[in-house]
Amino acid sequence: MSYYKYHLFFCTNQRDAGEACCANHNARAMRDFAKQRSKQLGLAGEGGVRVNLAGCLGRCTEGPVIVIYPEETWYTYVDEEDIEEIMTEHLRHGRIVERLLIPGQTK
Repeated sequence: MSYYKYHLFFCTNQRDAGEACCANHNARAMRDFAKQRSKQLGLAGEGGVRVNLAGCLGRCTEGPVIVIYPEETWYTYVDEEDIEEIMTEHLRHGRIVERLLIPGQTK
């Protein structure tokens, strides 16, 4: 068994001006919100959830991007409400948030 049940990686990469990137979508603040919520919901820590920053995840035009392991689930989001839905539905209840999946995924 792994140390964490879920590991979230938030792309926070910043590209040159005008290029698509997750940083253009307030990615660092959304990661901070997810980290705070994981603690508030009692999900953080051993056997639970770890929320991390990531460099470029290579899906810039589909961003902003979060990937959750071990399932390799790729999400996009718009705001804190979307992050909240991922936290409660996927991480707390184990249900994929279909509407936020990056297209082309088979989940």
